[in-house]
Amino acid sequence: MVIAMRRILTALVCIALLCGCGPVIPEAKDGRLQVVASVFPAYDFARAAGDGYADVSLLLPPGAETHSYEPTPADILRVQKCDLFIYLGGESDAWVETILSAIEMEGSVMRMVDCVELLEERESEGMQSEPGHDHSREDHDHEHEEHSHETDENGLGVVTGMDEHVWTDPGNAAVITRMIGDVLASLDPAHMETYHEQAEAYASEIDGLDAEFSAFFDGLEDRTVIFGDRFPLLYFAEAYRLNYYAAFPGCGTQTEPSAATVAFLTEKVRETGLSTVWYIEFSNHLVADSIAEAAGVGTAMFHTCHNVSKADMDAGETYVTLMESNLETLKTVYGR
Repeated sequence: MVIAMRRILTALVCIALLCGCGPVIPEAKDGRLQVVASVFPAYDFARAAGDGYADVSLLLPPGAETHSYEPTPADILRVQKCDLFIYLGGESDAWVETILSAIEMEGSVMRMVDCVELLEERESEGMQSEPGHDHSREDHDHEHEEHSHETDENGLGVVTGMDEHVWTDPGNAAVITRMIGDVLASLDPAHMETYHEQAEAYASEIDGLDAEFSAFFDGLEDRTVIFGDRFPLLYFAEAYRLNYYAAFPGCGTQTEPSAATVAFLTEKVRETGLSTVWYIEFSNHLVADSIAEAAGVGTAMFHTCHNVSKADMDAGETYVTLMESNLETLKTVYGR
């Protein structure tokens, strides 16, 4: 199946090159670097670090779900011809590895998961398990386990068994931003100082955000959150020592929780006295609504920043502004 997919992708690349189908790949303007990012956080960090000297584009269309995204021939060409391609490196964008194994990259490649220490995927108590998925919170030494890769003949690999949503911890986001600045500086030494300064400026903003979240959670007696949704916020929860319960794992594909999961989460809401059940962006929040209605509480959205809507993109939303909105929502929910 993988070999067949590679052949198809290679054929698509050849067709695109010969026929010129799809949008024209933008040529470098005034010598600016061409950077393509697979997900919004990488796009945003590169945009800030490369402002003025790099043209940064987002591969994943606004509002699209990364787990079901299928690249077009034009997308493949954009990846092949750019100066720097930044992608996540987790199982949700395994399609990237298939692309990279089917083309000859003209530029450099950077993976976000290589920038920080990874945490093993885990399931919280009561969570709806994925078929064949068995990760326990208690049975693993998460700080010392090594992550694994599924590699091909080119040495490319997908991180497996580890949570890929590394940017949800602002501390990680700041580290990744600074590293992107370093990579841009190495690709364009003439503007090295500017890349470093801009990356540092944005990373410092994120550091400030990190401090605000820490101060907020330090003022709470109970740091419990309940999500009637997927929970791609393990790094966020670890950073601020949250107790969390959720319907599905972070990369879960199921949408219908068992009656036992719904009953467990509903009882947890009642037991903890929480006023809110959370859901994430682009969710239909039916599960959260059901739990909230049964428990007699409200709902609220937490934006994970994995992707944004077209309206958000047009409005100039950034990782910092979206996370600041999350903080304001938390303050409202917890009355602070």
